[in-house]
Amino acid sequence: MRVLIALGGNALSSPDGRSGPAEQMAAMSVAAEHIAAVIAGGDEVLLTHGNGPQVGNLLLMNEVAAGVVPPVPLDWCVAQTQGTIGLALVNALEHSLAARGLRRPVTAVLSRTSVARDDPGLRRPSKPIGRYLPEAEAKALMVHGEVWEDRGERGWRRVVASPEPRHILDVQAVKVLVDNGFVVICSGGGGVPSALDDDGSVHGVPAVIDKDLTAALLGHDVGAHALVIATDVEAAVLHFGTPYAEPLGVVEVSRMRAYAAEGHFSSGSMGPKVEAACRFVEEGGTRAVIARLDRIDVAVRGQSGTVVVPDPGWRATRT
Repeated sequence: MRVLIALGGNALSSPDGRSGPAEQMAAMSVAAEHIAAVIAGGDEVLLTHGNGPQVGNLLLMNEVAAGVVPPVPLDWCVAQTQGTIGLALVNALEHSLAARGLRRPVTAVLSRTSVARDDPGLRRPSKPIGRYLPEAEAKALMVHGEVWEDRGERGWRRVVASPEPRHILDVQAVKVLVDNGFVVICSGGGGVPSALDDDGSVHGVPAVIDKDLTAALLGHDVGAHALVIATDVEAAVLHFGTPYAEPLGVVEVSRMRAYAAEGHFSSGSMGPKVEAACRFVEEGGTRAVIARLDRIDVAVRGQSGTVVVPDPGWRATRT
C-alpha cells in the first residue's frame, strides 16, 4: 500500500514547544522511529511536514537583523525550511531504518505548489505561524504591519496569507523516485507558494500554504491509498472542550462533512485536517486518518484515530 504521512508541528519540536536545532533533531528522531515501523510493515511511504515554528523563527531573524541583512521573502523562508527539515528527516529516517536492518533510499525534494494569483486567501491572513507571544509583545509587532490573533491560554500568534493549493509543480520528480523505491520527503510546509505567469514562468508568492490541504492534493497525484495526518491528539472530537466531548472513530466522508458544517472543528487547528481528510477520500483515497504520531503504524490500517472512509456504494479508484 502506498501511504502518505503528513507530520504535524509536534513531530518537529519538543513537547513544550521549543524548536531549537537540538529539540528539532530529537523530535524528528522519535518521528523517524514510528515512520520506520510503517515501512517495516511493507508499505511504500512518502512524507510531508509542517513548518510553522521554523518559518516563524526565520521571520523573527528577518525582523531582528533587518538593519544589517536584507530580509528574505516568505517563499524563500518556506524553501529554506524544506531544506533544513528535509535534511534532518533524511538523516533520522536513514538511521532508524538501518537499526531495523532495512535498506531504503531516502531523499528530500524541494517542492513548489502553485496558487491562483487572484486567490482571496492572499488578501486575508489566516495561517498561524511562529511562536506564541504575550499580548504586549504581539501588539508591538502589529505596529509594524503584522497580523496577530488571540489564541486563548497559549497567547497570541501571527497569521499570514494562505491561498488554496492548486498544483504540485514538482510531482513528476516525486513519482519517479517513489516508483523506484525511494522514501520521499516533499511539499514541506505546504510547498513553496508559487504562481504561474502568462508566459509559463513561475515566481514565488509571499504566503504559506496549509500543509494538510497540500497533502490531500499530493496524495491524489501520487496515487496514495491512505493519508495519515499525524498530530498530537488521539482523534478529531465533537463538542471539543465541553463535557459532551466525543472522539470520532470510523466516519463516512459525508457525515464528516456534516460535522464540519456544524462548526465542530476549529479553523486554526483541526479544521484543515478534517478538510484534507475529506478531500483525499472524495478524490479516490481508500482512507484518511487523523491520529497521534506514536500510533501511525496502526493508523495506517485504520485501527487508530479518526478514520474517514468513503460512503457506501463508493468505489475506490486506488486498490
